[in-house]
Amino acid sequence: MPPTLPDYSNSVKLKYVKLGYQYLVNHILTFLLIPIMATIALEVLRLGPDEILNLFRSLQFDLVQILCSVFLVIFIGTVYFMMKPRPIYLVDYALYKPPVTCRVPFATFMEHSKLNNMSEPKSVAFQMRILERSGLGEETCLPPANHYIPPRPDMESSRAEAELVIFSAIDTLMKKTGIKPKDIDILVLNCSMFSPTPSMTAMIVNKYKLRSNIRSFNLSGMGCSAGLISIDLARDLLQVHPNSNALVISLEVITPSYYSGNERAMLLPNCLFRMGGAAILLSNRRRDRWRAKYNLVHVVRTHKGADDKAFRCVYEEEDSQGKKGVALSKDLMAIAGDALKANITTMGPLVLPASEQLLFLFTLIGRKVINPKWKPYIPDFKQAFEHFCIHAGGRAVIDELQKNLQLSAEHVEASRMTLHRFGNTSSSSLWYELNYIEAKNRMKKGDRVWQIAFGSGFKCNSAVWRCNRTIRPQDDSPWSDCINRYPVHIPEVLKL
Repeated sequence: MPPTLPDYSNSVKLKYVKLGYQYLVNHILTFLLIPIMATIALEVLRLGPDEILNLFRSLQFDLVQILCSVFLVIFIGTVYFMMKPRPIYLVDYALYKPPVTCRVPFATFMEHSKLNNMSEPKSVAFQMRILERSGLGEETCLPPANHYIPPRPDMESSRAEAELVIFSAIDTLMKKTGIKPKDIDILVLNCSMFSPTPSMTAMIVNKYKLRSNIRSFNLSGMGCSAGLISIDLARDLLQVHPNSNALVISLEVITPSYYSGNERAMLLPNCLFRMGGAAILLSNRRRDRWRAKYNLVHVVRTHKGADDKAFRCVYEEEDSQGKKGVALSKDLMAIAGDALKANITTMGPLVLPASEQLLFLFTLIGRKVINPKWKPYIPDFKQAFEHFCIHAGGRAVIDELQKNLQLSAEHVEASRMTLHRFGNTSSSSLWYELNYIEAKNRMKKGDRVWQIAFGSGFKCNSAVWRCNRTIRPQDDSPWSDCINRYPVHIPEVLKL
């Protein structure tokens, strides 16, 4: 029998072929410049020093031409550096860690639900099913007012929660960075459900006696993605105010958002949202470059509010009994997927390497010209980022993004573990996830981080950061006392 040909599909490592293609396309300019520079160098060596000197002397230089050329170079250089955006540095950030007394184990949560909804056992059973599939752990926390029976969602309790979270995070941040209240030039705070008068930024100004000319902004009603909106606003302000510091506060006050009715769509937030907050210090000062943790590279915002379904998929309203709550639509995941698609369509060209963009382009052309049944190519965002911080809004959100972006279990580990340990802390969840990666000693110099958040409206926002230096675990991290236990196995259904 004649010898058969070897099975090349098994003998050739296709992944190395793909890596070779990626390296070639991503470094095509380098590969083109190397032979050109080599040719020039050989030609210079062939001419010799005498011929090069004679060639230089043969050139006739006019003084006016030289001065004009120098002036033009200086002018172009000045315009370039003036038009170039200021670099935005994330100097450091601090997270609020709730006390042990605020923890709400499943047994406690269900006991309180029974006492608060004794006339509706179906509502209690529904909340139990949600908790079993939520991905939350036994150590998540609710504010003190929610531990009362019945809860006390009044103004005084809401202010007390806001002050506890905000002031604790700011105090920790000031201790870590050494910044003084008088050094803060810009103050941005976001909180969706609680918007008192005076505002919470006024509470901070009063507490820390900030300067009278501080530029303060209080954002409300913008959902779980408002943290990145605050970052975007602070970035724009730092672009026009040189030599400035910006303090960004992201939190959600849980106390006033407790729902005491029996509408299932409104009971979901009770089961998922928990206590938390973050304080972030941004700067455009050159001297902060050496101590800053990250550089802000991109912020991409997508708003789908023009569509009625998207607008109403997370909606605060009163139920049939006049009790206020936030209703989550059944179409939420489909709308979130559509918003994510629009967001990454804008994000892709900014961050993806040339090899992925070419594959996407060729597949798109092939579907349009050759065969519309071709499977669309999903770009490999793992080539653009080392770390992913997906908003810990719920288990379904993380599952869907892991599937759509073809991420590994390690890529979504920070999101799952944050949901397990702290619950859905709304806009601050991205910072608990980033801190998890740091606590695991995985953040190295040059690493790129993609933060993705969803919020009411409906919005999908993204931020891209580049790590300035290798970051070591810190003792004041909210993960410091439990990081050795993580990651933990989270069953599909936890029987209560």
